[in-house]
Parts: sequence; structure tokens; C-alpha cells
Amino acid sequence: MGCASSKQFKRPPGYEEPAVLAAQTTFTVNEVEALRELYNKMSYSIIKDGLIHKEEFQLALFRNSRKANLFADRVFDLFDLKRNGVIEFGEFVRSLSVFHPKAPKSEKTAFAFKLYDLRETGYIEKEELREMVLALLDESDLHLSECAVEAIVDNTFSQADSNGDGRIDPEEWEEFVKANPASLRNMDITMAFPSFVMHSEAHD
Repeated sequence: MGCASSKQFKRPPGYEEPAVLAAQTTFTVNEVEALRELYNKMSYSIIKDGLIHKEEFQLALFRNSRKANLFADRVFDLFDLKRNGVIEFGEFVRSLSVFHPKAPKSEKTAFAFKLYDLRETGYIEKEELREMVLALLDESDLHLSECAVEAIVDNTFSQADSNGDGRIDPEEWEEFVKANPASLRNMDITMAFPSFVMHSEAHD
């Protein structure tokens, strides 16, 4: 019988041709092909249906499908463009495209805003920022005191909330990012998804 290669998987729902996706994203056709292999590996890791479920997404990020993390949950929700609880191949590539080094900074800025706007109100509020900072620290296995976390949140708001209304709107966020480019550090694919990158590079 032999072992089935990733290229022998049946095309899952939502499959799109690499050339089409390359034309619509910052990825090359070769990069999309590498992402297809990664996608196949992820989408058959737990539930063998050719779609990426949240547990499979978390497994790829953390090597643990049961580790609850707000960052992973939020990124999954933003990748799940159809809001149907799974990530299809086209959604996977289009969503990852914003993390590409060549992706426009404006797209990275907008995605980062949505990442922090947990309750989807169109604003980043202090509690949302605090929750995400804690999640990012947890994801990085960094441990800061409560005072240090509060200092990060307060410092961000003192700089970003220019009109002093206690929340950050998209325009304020854009200005904050311009003044603090490091705030988009997690919008770099090598920082956000190191395991994705290592797998993709192995197939270049």
C-alpha cells in the first residue's frame, strides 16, 4: 500500500489553487505550496477532515491542543473568515499573508488592532489590552509582576489614547504604531508562528 504523501490528500472544502492565492496575497506560488503542506499536516493532526479546527491550531502553535490561550483563540477567530468554526485552506493563506514581511504596514496595523479589540467594539479598551498582554506573556513563557503588566498597559494608553476618552480608536492606534514600530513585533510571521516558519522553510 505504501504511505500516502501530503499531495495525495483529497482536496478539502475551501481549497484554492496556489496560483490564485499567490496573485491575491504577498506569498509566491512556492510559498503557497509550502503552506499547503503545512496546512495538510495541521488539518489531519487530530480531526482527519482536511480542515483546521481550533485544537489543531493550538497544537501547531503550542504543541499542546489543550492549552487555553487568548492569543491563539483570537488569532483563530480572525483566521476563521467565514465564522464557521474551522479554517479552510484559502482562509489560512489569506490570513497568514498579513504576517508576511512584505505585507503592507497598514494591513499589519489593522490586523493588530482587531487582535486587541477582543469584544469587537471598534475600540481597544484597557481591560482588553491587559488581557492580551497577559496572553502574549504566557505564550512567550515570560512572567512579569502585576505591577509591571499595569505599567505596560498604562504606558501604552498614556501614549495612544490621545483624546483621553479611556479607549484607543483605529486612528489613535495607527499614530501609536507609527511612533512605536516595535508594537507590531507580533505581526512578524517569525515571531508569531515560529513553528509554521520552520516547517515552511524546510520545504523551500
